[in-house]
Amino acid sequence: MANDVLSQNEIDSLLNALRTGDLDVSDMADSGEKQVKDYDFARPSKFSKDHLRTLEIIFEHFSRLLSTTLPAYLRSSVQVEVVNSEAVRFVEFSGAMSTPVLLGMVNFYPLKGSGVLELSVNLGYTIIDRLLGGKGKSLEKNREFSEIETTILEKIFNVCVNQLREPWKNVVELEPRLEKLETNPQFAQIIDPNEMIALVTLNVRIGKEEGLMNICLPYILIEPVMDKLNTKYWFSNMQHKDQQSYTDVIESVISKVKIPLKVNLGRSSISVGDFVNLQKGDIIRLDTKIDGELDVYVGNIKKFKGKPGHSKDFNALQVTSIFKEEEDI
Repeated sequence: MANDVLSQNEIDSLLNALRTGDLDVSDMADSGEKQVKDYDFARPSKFSKDHLRTLEIIFEHFSRLLSTTLPAYLRSSVQVEVVNSEAVRFVEFSGAMSTPVLLGMVNFYPLKGSGVLELSVNLGYTIIDRLLGGKGKSLEKNREFSEIETTILEKIFNVCVNQLREPWKNVVELEPRLEKLETNPQFAQIIDPNEMIALVTLNVRIGKEEGLMNICLPYILIEPVMDKLNTKYWFSNMQHKDQQSYTDVIESVISKVKIPLKVNLGRSSISVGDFVNLQKGDIIRLDTKIDGELDVYVGNIKKFKGKPGHSKDFNALQVTSIFKEEEDI
């Protein structure tokens, strides 16, 4: 009620009461009683809003790195963004899990202790399907992961863990390492159930599939660097990279992408009868000359001209010219 806005009539009545003496100002003075603030000993506030905001900044950087790195492995569009950060008890985090789960136990050396990286099960199926040549579809019904599937997922988890180095370097020089990948939540009891953790949630979209990635950071893990987890320290120590460093990172990511390359040796027209009766040793005359240049395609786009030849014991092609965009019609 103290936040209610007084009407004009109520204000006028209050002023009149003060003038006539019906209302004593001393009665409205502060009684001097101390205000009591509730404190939950089961959930002590070890993480301030500033701590959680700084963790969001760190993992926003982590999200951008995943968005540019994972497509090189999955050959699919990947979008990652931070959606929430909060301080909860570990039992609340572990109690919300169901079997199977995907939990990566991460060693945050030189910090003492481990954190947890949890990935939605549907994204795990999507990653497996994509790496095995599928379109990246999830399963309609969850099932246990096989040993082969777990081994495949460990590779992607290692990629994600390695991307933690750069976002954290303004706070501590991490050497993170994936200790193991668990699919049963009972084996993920890394700390006391009532211990407070910082839980950062990321939204991950792989192609058309969407799920969550949760990063669990126990208080005892990051306690040694808590003083550095504030926005003032973060921005004062942030180092802006030059354009060349940015270019080098992009080139490194692009260089891992595999694309089809093909050479058109020439064209010819023959009858269906001749085609059916082709035998080993038959010769088909093409519309290209022996010393002529051949068209080289990157994907389905003509990009180069070249001449065929040999290099050691292999067939080879020497690029002689590059098609410009205006020539590529």
